[in-house]
Amino acid sequence: MKWLMLALAGILEVTWACAMKYSQGFTKVIPSVITAAGYIASAVFLSLALKKLPLGTAYAMWTGFGIIGTTILGYYLFGEKLSLYHIACIFLIVAGIAGLKLKS
Repeated sequence: MKWLMLALAGILEVTWACAMKYSQGFTKVIPSVITAAGYIASAVFLSLALKKLPLGTAYAMWTGFGIIGTTILGYYLFGEKLSLYHIACIFLIVAGIAGLKLKS
C-alpha cells in the first residue's frame, strides 16, 4: 500500500502541475480548482506513504515522478522541446528512482 500511496501522490503531482499550466496564472477557474485539489490530494497521499517509507526516499521518488511526468506531458500537451540531453537526464532520474526503490 505504501508504494501505491506514493504512486498516487506522484500522479496527482503531475496532474496539478499540468492543470496549473492550463490555468494561465490562475485566471481560468476549472484548471485553478483542479490545481488546488490536486495539490492537496498529492500532499495527503504523500503523507500516507510517509507513514511507512523513509522521508528521503519517498520525497525523492515523489519529486522524480513529478519531473518525469511533467516533462513528458509538457512535450505532448504543450509542445515543449525535449532534447537528447533532456532524455538522458530523465533516464538518470529513472535510474535513481529504481535504485531508491530497490534499497527500500
